[in-house]
Amino acid sequence: MQLLQRSFNFLAKKRLSNLAYSKNDPIETQERQFRQLIKKGQQTFFGKKFAFDSIQCIKDFQTRVPVHTYEQLYPYIERILKGEQNVLWPTAIEWFAKSSGTTNASSKFIPVSPEALQEGHYKAGKDMLAIYINNYPDSCVAQGKTVGLGGSLYPSISHPGSDVRYGDVSAVLMKNLPFWAQWGRTPDLTTALMGEWEAKLEKLASITSDKNVTSIAGVPTWVLLLLQKVMALQNKSYIHDVWPMLELFIHGGISFSPYKALFQSISSKELHYLEVYNASEGFFAVQDQVDAKDMLLLLDHGIFYEFIPLDEIEQEQPKAIGLEEVVLGKVYAIIISTNAGLWRYQIGDTIQFTSLSPFRIKITGRTKHFINVFGEEVVIDNAEAAIEKACQFTDARLSDYTAGPCYFAEGKSGSHEWIIEFTKLPNDVERFIDILDITLKQVNTDYEAKRYQDLVLARPVVHCAPQGLFYQWLKKQGKLGDQHKVPRLANDRRYLDDILTLF
Repeated sequence: MQLLQRSFNFLAKKRLSNLAYSKNDPIETQERQFRQLIKKGQQTFFGKKFAFDSIQCIKDFQTRVPVHTYEQLYPYIERILKGEQNVLWPTAIEWFAKSSGTTNASSKFIPVSPEALQEGHYKAGKDMLAIYINNYPDSCVAQGKTVGLGGSLYPSISHPGSDVRYGDVSAVLMKNLPFWAQWGRTPDLTTALMGEWEAKLEKLASITSDKNVTSIAGVPTWVLLLLQKVMALQNKSYIHDVWPMLELFIHGGISFSPYKALFQSISSKELHYLEVYNASEGFFAVQDQVDAKDMLLLLDHGIFYEFIPLDEIEQEQPKAIGLEEVVLGKVYAIIISTNAGLWRYQIGDTIQFTSLSPFRIKITGRTKHFINVFGEEVVIDNAEAAIEKACQFTDARLSDYTAGPCYFAEGKSGSHEWIIEFTKLPNDVERFIDILDITLKQVNTDYEAKRYQDLVLARPVVHCAPQGLFYQWLKKQGKLGDQHKVPRLANDRRYLDDILTLF
């Protein structure tokens, strides 16, 4: 085991030296990525349509190729789904990551090329572990197993003549892991990729509860559910009574702040937390500093980045900028071009830069997940800050939540309506609501203005949900599993009204 750990540490140091170059020369790194992508895409259908062979610089690319939403890129993707190749990317696309739905379909199908796997996701995974080992030199993470709480694979794409396969991105990554990486994880691949989520959780708990688990990865809400099942199976109160060497939780997908107290409550030893920004479209960022709330943007992993200021995103031809023009604190929508053929693709996430040397970011929300019915422009980052403070000051622990608008009624102002599921109720619900409201005013001046004397927005309405409500709702939607998350904010009442029917 000691030899294995030393080998692991040696490889980690090698990855760090490679990562240092992109941190020290980020603009050149991104320009090199751009040139490589354009050269690779020249002979594809998309590359010929937009004359990639005559693109001389980034400005040419931005002028010639429009920004694409999924709906706009889908005609090309559909051709690949039907078996055609060399449409968006020259390498054969055999895998698709199935992601959450869009306005015109129940699911998105994101192409995953061999390069996206090897030079993107897996390379970033190595860098993530290298960063962790560098921050914790005495780590024993390599001496045990990793539990990856992933999604599922699906039978086939239902297009005649097509043999492409698809699954949740975590399942696609697990399925294609090299043998040495498969050796370091548990449970077996058959169990990990099971489709029926509730049965899979039970089997995962049963198989992993007697293994030497040193790390676990997944979305906080679903990982908590697994840990609770593991502890119940072993009749233990703390997860370290089952997995004494557990030291690392790798998380992403939703903000971890509201869940940290829950993890601490079931841990009898110190547990390290590492945030990653890993999506169906690519592995974008990783937390590189201990206890930080931001992540290092990965610049040498097959992705060229552009950014559109959020206040310009609805314009017919919004101007995208590169890293050299971004500023601290401003909210941007991310535009990516990737080594799987997603050209100038708007992924739907919004971020802020917290550092420009090196480039570090924090996720602020989704371009479609906000509340702005009354001009208040509340984004997920605002909601998370308010929830965290309200929990802190009322000794509450949160499980899940969603929020949306209450519209104007005759003689009544509008308001925001929240459904919040707690694992530990606030010691004073009214005070919780007050702190939630006050904090939103502090972090969002537009909200504060609309709350003035209750003229536009009244005090928030908060429903304390019964235990398991959001789980029931996700099950009703057929969306159990690590890939699916409760929508935090919506600019209408579609989620609120549906969830309230389950009270």
